[in-house]
Amino acid sequence: MFLLLCVADLNVEVLSAPFVSDRMEDLPDVDVALVPGTSKFLKSGYVNQYFAYRIDAAVALYKSGKVKHLLISGDNGRSEYNEPEDMRISLMEAGIPDSVITLDYAGFDTYDSMIRAKKVFGQQRFIVVSQDFQNERAVYIARSFGIEAWGYNAEAVTSYGGLRTQVREFFARGKAYVEVLFGVQPTYLGEKVLID
Repeated sequence: MFLLLCVADLNVEVLSAPFVSDRMEDLPDVDVALVPGTSKFLKSGYVNQYFAYRIDAAVALYKSGKVKHLLISGDNGRSEYNEPEDMRISLMEAGIPDSVITLDYAGFDTYDSMIRAKKVFGQQRFIVVSQDFQNERAVYIARSFGIEAWGYNAEAVTSYGGLRTQVREFFARGKAYVEVLFGVQPTYLGEKVLID
């Protein structure tokens, strides 16, 4: 088990490395950026910095002209919890037009978000906007299924998470590796959605 996790971690890191960057100028111009959802608030009630930094990075990417549209993919599995809608509101507050935002309410994890971007939203080429560790995993998943994906790294969060985040990511990479290996279907697919 531990060996499998180590192989998965190495695969994700090595295969994604050429396509993930902190620098916008390293990335191509594409039509769509995909922003994986996360909760807006921590249990303490404070704003989640992972959320805030992803919003900042997505806004910067859009305003630079690198992308024309934002696909927000997150969890809306409960009526009182809506990652995509929270992100949409924050993006609009930052000056992003609602007309260039599309919401995917069934991006329950990174794997589902990547597969749904292709199969539901018809996207074969996009930039993922998240922290570096998630971008590496997202790009690995996407490129394993023939999607041209790049990662634009949002600012890292250093004030909390730490070891817990690293351990969680280590296991998440193992899960993604197995899902890719067996071509697992996402939780939901559904009807196709056109992004203009």
